[in-house]
Amino acid sequence: MTIQDELVRLRHALHEEPELGLNLPRTQEKVLAALDGLPLEVTTGTALSSVTAVLRGGSPGPTVLLRGDMDALPVQERVPVDYRSRINGVMHACGHDLHTAMLVGAAHLLAADRDRLAGNVVFMFQPGEEGFEGAKIMIEEGVLTASGTLPVAAYGMHVFSTRVPRGLFLTRPGPILAAADTFRVTVRGRGGHGSTPHRALDPIQVGCEIVTQLQTYVTRTFDVFDPVVITVGQFHAGTTDNVIPDTAYFEATVRSFSGATRERVKAGIRQLAEGVAAAHGLTADCSFGIGYPVTVNNGAEAEFAAETVRETFGEERYLTMPQPATGSEDFSYVLNEVPGAYLILGACAPGRDPASAPTNHSAEAAFDDAVLADGATLLAALATRRLAAVTT
Repeated sequence: MTIQDELVRLRHALHEEPELGLNLPRTQEKVLAALDGLPLEVTTGTALSSVTAVLRGGSPGPTVLLRGDMDALPVQERVPVDYRSRINGVMHACGHDLHTAMLVGAAHLLAADRDRLAGNVVFMFQPGEEGFEGAKIMIEEGVLTASGTLPVAAYGMHVFSTRVPRGLFLTRPGPILAAADTFRVTVRGRGGHGSTPHRALDPIQVGCEIVTQLQTYVTRTFDVFDPVVITVGQFHAGTTDNVIPDTAYFEATVRSFSGATRERVKAGIRQLAEGVAAAHGLTADCSFGIGYPVTVNNGAEAEFAAETVRETFGEERYLTMPQPATGSEDFSYVLNEVPGAYLILGACAPGRDPASAPTNHSAEAAFDDAVLADGATLLAALATRRLAAVTT
């Protein structure tokens, strides 16, 4: 049986039993079983179901870290595959099952080549990427010093079910993914009868105006080459058609690509919401949920990763991303501590057009198993070439 066959079997097993958040006991058990017998120093997490495995090469040297996230999403799967999720309301809709399998594959490939490695490889199997800051917790529990020394480089990869042609690798220097924060606003007015709005202070009308003005604020305040994206995903107010409520509440995701812009937008949209409310005689209570930082690739490491793709698979398999993607990632915490690079791998399912295929996080998102061996091969090549570059 080839490594591709083994990785497909593991990926399907993970896909059938997806788990959410930081506690992934069944996933952890499958990973430990898949690593069993390899010459690895394996530890598990305390505050989360992580797996950290250290491979020590045949001679001393630096450390490279490879990461794969393992958690799923609260989505009811609608993909007609024979290995579809058996857990109601939970699905690997973002492809983390592929990431986990590819990292296992890289561990097998590197272990087979262990004697020729000059240094160490840390395999970071991470729960809780989907909003639970699993990477940050693993850092607090010591993943970056698991080999005894801080890694000289760290690499991660994400499969896309759409937009990217199957088998194509992408990366870029600098920001590659956005910071993601949450803006919460409660507009406080005075309720009344729907027939006499002049006797009330309508929070719905004011809340709607704030939502509209947020979009104008973005386009008239920020450089299009250092952009901000604000999307209101929730708006709640009222109980029936003829009652003006006392309050209206909404939440928005706020995405940005630099630290300075991130701080500026936080201050600016609070001022806007409070000002619009005050102009109508109401008040606005605003709060922020601080999410993941900007994911920033080290320039030299991004170029090294691009060279590794070209050397391993050929020039036609690599494309430099023209601009960052607006998703966010907690691998950003790793890249804040260690120079490294994050890559994208096109994994659109067979029979689908990448231009129109359902996106990651969709109940209909589907991924091509055929990329598993290539993903594992690239992760292994990144580690092998990076260690060799330091020691030659």
